[in-house]
Amino acid sequence: MIFDSHTHLNAEQFNEEIPETIARAKELGVTEMAVVGFDYPTIEKSLELSRTYESIYSIIGWHPTEAGSYDQEVENYLQKKLTEPKVVTYGEIGLDYHWMEDPKDVQEKVFRRQIAIAREHGLPISIHMRDAIEDTYRILKDEEVRDIGGIMHSFSGDAEWAKKFLDLGMHISFSGVVTFKKALDVQEAAQIVPLDRLLVETDAPYLAPMPYRGKRNEPGYTRYVVEKIAELRELSFEEVAKQTTVNARRLFRIDQ
Repeated sequence: MIFDSHTHLNAEQFNEEIPETIARAKELGVTEMAVVGFDYPTIEKSLELSRTYESIYSIIGWHPTEAGSYDQEVENYLQKKLTEPKVVTYGEIGLDYHWMEDPKDVQEKVFRRQIAIAREHGLPISIHMRDAIEDTYRILKDEEVRDIGGIMHSFSGDAEWAKKFLDLGMHISFSGVVTFKKALDVQEAAQIVPLDRLLVETDAPYLAPMPYRGKRNEPGYTRYVVEKIAELRELSFEEVAKQTTVNARRLFRIDQ
C-alpha cells in the first residue's frame, strides 16, 4: 500500500485514460493518491476525481506561476472550494524563480496570503519551491507554519536544507528525482529525514523516475521512489511503503 502524496492525474496527458492509469497504479501497489489543482481548470478536475474515486483526495491552491492572476475573485473561489470534504491540503503554493512569470514581491505576497487562508481552514500546506530555497525558508519561518505543518513537495535540496525545513515542522516529500544517478544531494537528504516525516510522490506526469526517466510519469511509478529510498536507507520496501502511507494519512487527517 503506497500513497502518492502529489500527482497531477488531472493533467491533459491523462484525459483519455484515467481509469486505466488508476488500475495500473494499483497493480504496482499505489492504492491512494492526492491530486493537485493549481488553477481553475485543474482544481475543478481534481475535485471531480476526488468525488468519483474513493482512493483519490484533493490538494488545491494557486500556483506561484499564476500569482499575477490572484485576486479577490480567485480568493473567494478558493475559500468556497476548500470546504469540500476531500480537500486535504492547501497547495501547491510557494515561489518559482525559474520561470519568473511574476516579480518576486508579487509571488511573496500571494504566498503569504495563501498561508493565512490555509491556517483559517486548518489545512496543511504543500510547497512548490523552484530556484527559491532561501526565500521559501525565510517566509515559512516568518509565518511560523509549525502549527499547520505541510509538505516540501518534490524536495530538491540537500541534507542541510532538509534539516532546516524539518525544524519548521514540515514533512519532506521525494519524487522521481531521488532515483536520478547524479541527484546525490537529494539522495543524501532522503537518508536523514526521520521516517515519520517522510513522504513519496510522483508529480506525474513530470519527473518520471528511473527506469522511465524522460517518459510520461504516472502515479504507479511512486513504487520506484519507494524502492530507491528503501535502498538508500537499507530498509525493506514494505517498511518504507507502510510508513510513508501512514504519514500521508496522518498529515491529511484521513480516518482520524
